[in-house]
Amino acid sequence: MKAVCLISGTGTNLQAIINNIEIGYLNIDLVSVISDKPNAEGLKRAKKAGIKTIGIDFTSYADRFEYDAFLEKKVASIDPELIILSGYMKILPTSFCKRFSGRILNIHPSLLPKYKGLNTHQRVLDNKDDIHGASVHFVNAELDGGPIIIQYHFKINENDNTDSIKKKTQKGEYLIYSKAIKWLYEKRLSFELGKAFFDGSELKNPKIFFED
Repeated sequence: MKAVCLISGTGTNLQAIINNIEIGYLNIDLVSVISDKPNAEGLKRAKKAGIKTIGIDFTSYADRFEYDAFLEKKVASIDPELIILSGYMKILPTSFCKRFSGRILNIHPSLLPKYKGLNTHQRVLDNKDDIHGASVHFVNAELDGGPIIIQYHFKINENDNTDSIKKKTQKGEYLIYSKAIKWLYEKRLSFELGKAFFDGSELKNPKIFFED
């Protein structure tokens, strides 16, 4: 399965995916890593792994529309079977989501549909939640709104803060993102008419993995 990865920052989820490719757990051809920031740390990770990188300077475009059009054209020229969002911090436009519908996965640091958007860890603490985690979902035009595939859950204890919660969440992200990707290329997971299907049945509730 030919894949591209979109990033904006350090690329820690990207590194976990690269590691799983190298040990043979993931059988995908990650042909390119694209960033909206040419100096993103994640591009260095990709180069070290021998993966082609594309750094697009978002600030060099006249407006968001022009940038989005260029990105869509660039990704279309690669024609990937899978688009992996790994800390890509821009909302994809509707045209992009429709063009690549069923081919885009995202990892989000909350138990969707709770806490869409940013600052998820602080919001969890502010609301005194007992459980937190991460979600992998198909991407549609709604922010963090596509069908949820898999989640990682862990308990929050009284000593937790935003830093400790972030570390626990990332541990789960590295586990479940590769699982979802593996299910997709093994054709156990699919996207049809806006819904996720697993082993031939509609996935009405996400698969859940709990902290060890």
